[in-house]
Parts: sequence; structure tokens; C-alpha cells
Amino acid sequence: MNALVTCFSASGVTAGLAKRLAEAIGAPLYEIRPAVPYTRADLDWTNSKSRSSVEMQDKACRPALADTDAPVAGADVIFVGYPVWWYREPSVIDSFLSAYDFAGKRIVLFATSGGSGIGEEAPARAAEISKAAVLPGKRFSAGASADELRAWAKQYL
Repeated sequence: MNALVTCFSASGVTAGLAKRLAEAIGAPLYEIRPAVPYTRADLDWTNSKSRSSVEMQDKACRPALADTDAPVAGADVIFVGYPVWWYREPSVIDSFLSAYDFAGKRIVLFATSGGSGIGEEAPARAAEISKAAVLPGKRFSAGASADELRAWAKQYL
């Protein structure tokens, strides 16, 4: 089973977790990047007019991606990681899921969050957007060990 680990990380927390996961399962790592990187001001959740706040209010929002070079074609299982924003996946994840053909592939979500869970909406939205099988996801603490990540991922490989 060929796996690919992908992630979007605004602050580096999810990127660190994704890197440990990729190394733990021997899979390549691909960073999902918006065409216009998020600034600190963009991420100010206390400002209802900040970029991320505006994007998260519009579930149809699809920020442009920096590229569409993710090697999804060669993967059977794609792990998609992200920080939980406003109790769901960031809109750039929806952009990623709508940019590729995931037919016949399985998507597994994983997330980081300071307190909220991965949510029940994210898997359903991911399945709708990607037109693929989306398997149960999990929220991890930023310090999750490689052993913990490997044990979790093994069920999907």
C-alpha cells in the first residue's frame, strides 16, 4: 500500500507532526501551501475581518494553491493533516481536496488543535469535496510520538 502524507500548517505545529508521521510510516511528505501565504494578521481569529475569519465563514471558499504538484497519483492512501480552525478544516484544505482526482483512493484526516477535536463535519465535507473514501480521522497533540503515529496509521496501510 503506497501512502502519502500531506499537510497544511500555518505555524509549523501540524508540519512537525506530519513530518514525524511520514518518517514513521516511510511515506513522502507534501506541504499544502496557499498561493498567498498567511500572515499573522491573516490568522487573527479575534478580528472578524481577518483573512482566515472571512474564509472560514464561507464554506465554498477555495483559496488558490501555490501549486498542484502533490504526488497523489502514486498513492493509495493519502493522509491529510491540518490545524483545526473554527472547529473545522481550513479552507485551503478544501482547495487541495478539490484540486486532484482521488478516485479509488482513501483519504485519512489528522489534525492538531489547542483544544477542539477534529469535528464530525470534516470527514463528510472531505468526502463530498474529494469524491473519495474518507476514513475516520484523529486529532493529535503537537507532541504525539512517532510510535503513537505509526500505531494509528498502521490500520490504514
